[in-house]
Amino acid sequence: MTRAGITPERLVQAGAELADSVGFDEVTISALARQFGVKVPSLYSHVRNSHDLRTRIALLALAELADRSAAAMAGRAGKDALIALGNVYRDYAREHPGRYTAARLRLDPQAAAASAGPRLSQMMRAVLRGYRLGEIDQTHAVRLIGSTFHGYISLELAGGFDHSSPDPQQSWIRVLDALDALLRNWPIE
Repeated sequence: MTRAGITPERLVQAGAELADSVGFDEVTISALARQFGVKVPSLYSHVRNSHDLRTRIALLALAELADRSAAAMAGRAGKDALIALGNVYRDYAREHPGRYTAARLRLDPQAAAASAGPRLSQMMRAVLRGYRLGEIDQTHAVRLIGSTFHGYISLELAGGFDHSSPDPQQSWIRVLDALDALLRNWPIE
């Protein structure tokens, strides 16, 4: 019999909150059982195993990120859309560092296809329509933008910019300006 009040959704939400407070790598079924005051086996009626729990947290994070991105990008194009998307990623990572890490979890093909990941990719391609890139160049540009966003955000979250000037916000603005300039002047093969 399962403990009243524990549902798969509550368990995943608690896992996401735990990831934000202690790190995604520290989220375990044992830690959640302690948090809910139940024995570990009672949680297996809600999730199959730790991998299932971690996948569900990743799916939650991707959905949250996609929803925020769609709202921020509505009615924007070109540089405005690029900035909005970049700021959503950065703000989400700072507000939810564990979930941000979860959103980058490698998913199996079926879970990836059913996730909000393709929606995020479509939004990134929507940004690129403002730059008039061909389909293959869009793929290269999506990879560049994703690498830039994730690289900058990962370094910032790790404290890589804490001990130097100028302020990381100033650098972030310059990074987005540089991405915009590069996309406007994309090299043609």
